[in-house]
Amino acid sequence: MKKLLAGIVLSTAALFSQVLLASGDTVPLDKANIDVHNQESVIRGAKYFVNYCMGCHSVAFSRYNRLAADTGLTDKQVQENLIFTSGKDGEMSKVGDNMVNAMRPDDVEEGFGAAPPDLSLTGRLRGGDWIYSYLKAFYVDPTRPMGVNNTVFPNVGMPHVLWELQGWQKLEKNCTPAAGGEQGKAAADGAHAEAPHCTEHLVNMKPGKISGPEYNQIVRDITAFLVYVSEPAQLHRKTIGIFVLLFMVLFGVVAYFLKKEYWKDVH
Repeated sequence: MKKLLAGIVLSTAALFSQVLLASGDTVPLDKANIDVHNQESVIRGAKYFVNYCMGCHSVAFSRYNRLAADTGLTDKQVQENLIFTSGKDGEMSKVGDNMVNAMRPDDVEEGFGAAPPDLSLTGRLRGGDWIYSYLKAFYVDPTRPMGVNNTVFPNVGMPHVLWELQGWQKLEKNCTPAAGGEQGKAAADGAHAEAPHCTEHLVNMKPGKISGPEYNQIVRDITAFLVYVSEPAQLHRKTIGIFVLLFMVLFGVVAYFLKKEYWKDVH
């Protein structure tokens, strides 16, 4: 038993150490302030996703009719406004189908080198703040195959599909000398010179079709859709949880008085 407990403790410690190491290289993220109960935002996000993202990515764990049921859309509205893909037989996808793009995996790997990932669980894996910050963090980088890079996900292979809306950004680095002005003196004396403090920030070099705040709202809507898709049950689980707790409290009161009635003659 002691060996079992020790094994569990060591396994848990190893797991937490891996999580901490994995989260070491982090960048500051912007707050997305996502509200998955905002149906209009989720619907707009679904519209932008199928128009800009679904050419490569899928959310195969979700169905069109589930999105319709959760957001108040009719099947006809979904069919006319959100479905642009076709199946292997060439027929348009139906509202009961999974939200899968029409690209063949072999063609995708041949064109991009690797198949773009399915984004069904990205909202749970990365979180809304990460997705929101990532979609705003593309910048021009001629050294990359797609001509762009990303400060949140360095050396990502994805092109900037929203460039027409956001425009183009460039990465600028600002460095300040070491505190106290001792860097030059230390170098002259042969001592170890303190490295200057450098910061990086993105600067707009070519505006897009819309303003910055408008672009941020579009990205926020896409993020809301992806966070919703990653766990549709979150729309209802809190309400269900409240009813479960109320039931447990009521059951506890009934069980207490029932126990008291059964044991009243036992001394």
